[in-house]
Amino acid sequence: MASITPTSVSHGRPPHPSSETSPLVLRIGFWLCIVIAVAVVIRRVVALAYPPKSSPAAMAGLDEAFASHAALTLAHILPALAFVLVTPFFVFRKSVMPAWAERLLFPLGLVVGLTAYAMSAFAVGGWIERSAVLLFNTLFLFSLIRAWLLYRQGSASPDHLFRARRWMLRAVVVLLGIATTRPVMGVFFATARLTHLSPNQFFGLAFWVGFSINTLVVEWWLRRNPTKPDLLPA
Repeated sequence: MASITPTSVSHGRPPHPSSETSPLVLRIGFWLCIVIAVAVVIRRVVALAYPPKSSPAAMAGLDEAFASHAALTLAHILPALAFVLVTPFFVFRKSVMPAWAERLLFPLGLVVGLTAYAMSAFAVGGWIERSAVLLFNTLFLFSLIRAWLLYRQGSASPDHLFRARRWMLRAVVVLLGIATTRPVMGVFFATARLTHLSPNQFFGLAFWVGFSINTLVVEWWLRRNPTKPDLLPA
């Protein structure tokens, strides 16, 4: 597969200075999302394998809810963990995705997206959470498939590779929205004594806030930098 840099893109796109870096807040946010996503999966796997004997009522209820469909949960979160661990090898590259990463990310992303639809049947936050999953998961799969189709055409046109990378960045950042929901949920848990909201009531709101933040950030950055294929520096 041919490599691409901003200077090799067709349609007269001007080169972007290679020394330019993205804002520090984006780089910190990216790594925080990675760390949170990995921690959440590990915690869920441990809770499924060794159910906690004593937990706050809200957490115990969540653990029981996920345990009720443990096989589906694992089929969703383990591929998601692998996807998240591979993404830095894609994001921190100025050229095309490494072949091995491409072979992993697309099938893993497809499994994550399809099982997310199935997981939405057990949404803790009911239809508010389910509606967020249906919208943002569809956006994730659309971006992933769009990127894959453009990568397949990459050898014929460097512009396809440029566009493919940007679509893949959308997919990655939207998927990492699940990590952004966790601090939002933390705020709801911390203020539960004041708001009297249960997870069933605030999970949907947390999903909408978390995924919306990531989606808006990646769209803002890509539209602000129409000639730059990277979200973060290599």
